[in-house]
Amino acid sequence: MQLFFSALIGYLLGSISFSYLVGRYKAGIDIREHGSGNAGATNTLRVLGKQAALIVFVADALKGVFSVFIGYLVTKSDAGMAVGGLAAIVGHNWPVFFGFRGGKGVATTIGVVISVVFLPGLYAGAIAILLLLATRIVSLASLVFLTILPVTVLLSGRPAVYFWMSIVMAAMSYWRHRSNIVRLVQGKENRLGR
Repeated sequence: MQLFFSALIGYLLGSISFSYLVGRYKAGIDIREHGSGNAGATNTLRVLGKQAALIVFVADALKGVFSVFIGYLVTKSDAGMAVGGLAAIVGHNWPVFFGFRGGKGVATTIGVVISVVFLPGLYAGAIAILLLLATRIVSLASLVFLTILPVTVLLSGRPAVYFWMSIVMAAMSYWRHRSNIVRLVQGKENRLGR
């Protein structure tokens, strides 16, 4: 029951779409009807600019942080933190408040990662950031980050539940990025600045 409540609260927090709210507030638009159609920080950057994107990124990441924290308060366990964090990502990707049309969960995933597997996430993140600087392709950097993360978590000796959490996060990310993967293979994926 405690895990259920952790998941429920995490999902509801994750379902708050800050890109949608910022888009409505700043420009009176549904961000999902512009740019790539994705409700996340990268599309907010393309459509509304750096300031709006930063607000969305930080707010989305904090959803992950708070969901992990609530999972700990409710269960006092690693499993509760992992479940709360995963539920927040699910909520971001498929938000109940916004017709289940959400984002790809990268910022919320980063919030979860820094809350429970900070050092393994830092190692994976450093590689992803270098790749992003070299290619300017956000989707590629995100996918590489979540591909490397289970390995760094496993090598770090963290509890096994976090390894399995990172596997589930990677699977969700690959599913949400499936159209990006097609464009990456075709050499047609968008780059930052275009």
